[in-house]
Amino acid sequence: MFNKRTLSIIKRELRSRLLAKSFILTTILIPVFLIGILAVQTFLLRYQGDEKYNLEIISAKPELTKALNSEFGKNDQVKAGNLTLSFSTLDSAKLENYLTEVKPQILNKKISGVVYIPAAALYNKDLQFYSLNPNNLSLFNKLKGTINKVLVDIYFSGKELSSNEIAFARDDVDFTGFKVSEKGTFEKEGAGNMVLAFLFTFLLYFSLILIGTMMIRSVVEEKNNRIVEVLLSSVNSKELLTGKILGMSITSLLQMAIWLMPVFLLISTSWFMLPPEITLSIGISHLFYFLFNFFIALITFLGLYATVGSIFDNDQDAQSGQWPLLMLIMLPFFIAISMITNPESSIARIASFIPFASLIVMPARMTILEVPLWQIVLSSLINIAVMVSIFPLAGKIYRIGILSTGKKPKWSEVVKWLKYKY
Repeated sequence: MFNKRTLSIIKRELRSRLLAKSFILTTILIPVFLIGILAVQTFLLRYQGDEKYNLEIISAKPELTKALNSEFGKNDQVKAGNLTLSFSTLDSAKLENYLTEVKPQILNKKISGVVYIPAAALYNKDLQFYSLNPNNLSLFNKLKGTINKVLVDIYFSGKELSSNEIAFARDDVDFTGFKVSEKGTFEKEGAGNMVLAFLFTFLLYFSLILIGTMMIRSVVEEKNNRIVEVLLSSVNSKELLTGKILGMSITSLLQMAIWLMPVFLLISTSWFMLPPEITLSIGISHLFYFLFNFFIALITFLGLYATVGSIFDNDQDAQSGQWPLLMLIMLPFFIAISMITNPESSIARIASFIPFASLIVMPARMTILEVPLWQIVLSSLINIAVMVSIFPLAGKIYRIGILSTGKKPKWSEVVKWLKYKY
């Protein structure tokens, strides 16, 4: 079985693969790409800590207020100007009236939020945080160390240590978040929305890559089997492209709707009970927006994937040609995952309006906090405009590429195809 002819074929394959530009480039670029992704992820996570906050810290006891004011004066974040704090003392019975007065300042973002430390915090370390973004983990990390030190110092002043007291000293402070809404209510915020944000982000990322890969393989297979020539005898290339995109988009949309059915049942019925710490605070309209946004994303990316598939004659070349499209999906995915700790960061806000990125970032961002309606509408209009503008360009490349066979075209040739009349 192993003879000279077999050896010659092996040598030929090795020469064609090892010396190919695609092999050399992927061998060099993939490690660089992975390192670059890690660097971007690290930057995004570290950037969250550079946000500036203006907070009111209110405690139920004067000694707490005095100690907090003194201890935060030594805090590095305060010295660096990232935290602007004001301290006051207020009885818990008067807290609700005060929050009603200060609510307009929170909604207008003049202050980032109100941290309330009740008297019971000296025993259980449970704090209350009122803000537009009550799950701001990066802010909690800036505060909890200093607050915990003050609580421990006061608790142990003049006491001998016991086992319970040692256990208390080891416990960290716990923030209970309350979302400040436009309705004038203060809703207790659990971890459920953060879980949903991650779920929505992952579903978009996974589905777009999976369906896009299926589109490329379908186009390449039809091109290789000459099926497309039979189809084009009955319809033109524009009709064929539109039919393929819409057919796959509708199928994927139905699949996504089925995947989201458990979430729909959780928020619309009382059939299932969730623990208090993972309550969900989204409406059915949010799910409809997610499906609408997903449909736009499908049409946009499937148009691009079909275009890439029409250029190449085999799966290997097509896989290498789809890297620019993968970047348009992967980078927003990393931004969305990173911003879950702080959806009000500058990167999260900007990415919510950048073409392609907003398709993944905006659904996650509006799951965690209450995004103004005008931002949602503007993001949708940008996405629709990008979707509509892609089709004339994709149609020109698809029309020529689907019937081109033989030598793989250069990207410069593909650019020239755009000059032809469609």
